[in-house]
Amino acid sequence: MLPSAQLAIFAASVVLFVPMGLAGLHLSRTKMLFFSGILFIFLFVAVHLAPYFLSISHLLLASIFFPSPPPYSLLPPPSCLPFLHRISWTHASDPAWSWDPSAPVRSCGFQSLSNPDASILLNGSWILVAGDSQARLLVLALLRLLLDPTSLASVEPDLFKRHSDYHIAIADRGIKIDFLWAPYERNITDLLVRNIQPVPPYPDVMVLGSGLWHLLHSTNSSHYGEAVNGIKEAVFSLHSPVLPHMFWLGLPTLISSKLNTPEKRERMTDAMLEAYGREVATTKILRQSGGPLMLLDIRWLSRGCGARCTDDGMHYNGVVYNAALQIMLNALVIESQQRIE
Repeated sequence: MLPSAQLAIFAASVVLFVPMGLAGLHLSRTKMLFFSGILFIFLFVAVHLAPYFLSISHLLLASIFFPSPPPYSLLPPPSCLPFLHRISWTHASDPAWSWDPSAPVRSCGFQSLSNPDASILLNGSWILVAGDSQARLLVLALLRLLLDPTSLASVEPDLFKRHSDYHIAIADRGIKIDFLWAPYERNITDLLVRNIQPVPPYPDVMVLGSGLWHLLHSTNSSHYGEAVNGIKEAVFSLHSPVLPHMFWLGLPTLISSKLNTPEKRERMTDAMLEAYGREVATTKILRQSGGPLMLLDIRWLSRGCGARCTDDGMHYNGVVYNAALQIMLNALVIESQQRIE
């Protein structure tokens, strides 16, 4: 028989999980909201009752059998979103990242989701990613998380067909992933206006982002800002009581010495990259300035990984896009729980 303290914790867990699960089932628009609500509760209980159990798959058992008091308390979910990019890098052998161990970040209980965790979170979801080669690399990171090595090897060549769209359905989990090749901002705007707006329901998750082609071929920051503002207006034109979870994929750090053509080294400079970043901020498309899209800051992540993580000065090793993906997934856990509430 469980000791009284553990029995109380078990009873509290039942009282917590059952009503929240039923509420999530009835109130959620998609399966993702229901399953992510459950996942959020697991995270909540784990941070309070089992801070040393790092695997999400152990969280329910930990909530029952590890009743030690935690050294910190969980911040409210909205307060945790600004801390998602606070990560640290190690370069002892291969570059690796982890969330910063400082108290504000640690108390949020961010987790690197495994294949089972991500499958639960994204169950029944439609994920649309539109953009350039950076966006394609984010899709690769997602497929590496969701698929076994044999399945990944069979689909990866299709993902990297030059300048092409890519579509995959993971039937056993009901997950649909669409990558749409959209190297210019007007391509993203056209997609939103012509393909997405007229035909709800919308994707559950949308990741948008481009700029490398504009930086190379146009090299005009004010024109880029106008084009990004067009994307923002198209997003605001979506009509649905529940809009998709939306993310903006930022431009990477550029390593001039590794850019492989004189034209790239001349045009794709740090100064122009800064100017493009200022234009994005001016449009107020990003959540931090009151806009609809949360930034996945590839520039910050790639800078932390460093020059050794890129061969061509603009596309980075998979560890950078894995970090961006895990930031996005943790944001989905928080945002989906907010929608359930």
